[in-house]
Amino acid sequence: MQHDEFIGRVQARARLDSRGAAETATRATLESLAERLPPGLAGNLGAQLPVEIGRHLEQDRTERFDLDEFWQRVADRETTGVALPQAAFHSRVVMSVVAEAITGAQLDKVRDALTPEWDPLFDFSFVS
Repeated sequence: MQHDEFIGRVQARARLDSRGAAETATRATLESLAERLPPGLAGNLGAQLPVEIGRHLEQDRTERFDLDEFWQRVADRETTGVALPQAAFHSRVVMSVVAEAITGAQLDKVRDALTPEWDPLFDFSFVS
């Protein structure tokens, strides 16, 4: 999957009004996720994504935090006025597109690195 297709899918699924907003949601989600994943795993995930998107997974440290904190970090990284429920929805949209762009085994490794509490991040039932 190419960069433009990835961002276009995020924009359409999240019903965002611009590609810039889709880029921001993607960056916010992946940077926040990278802070939670082990560096090697984040790098492997990023390697399967378009270069411009995969770079958001570059990091040098891992932090322990829960899913609510993740969604708060996504909201903080998005623009002013993005409420927590919107940030949660945006992050799920981004992860649904990530799931389409990478191998299933890589997504399983990401899920395995997180506790079951994180399962809602991988609930793509809204995708038709």
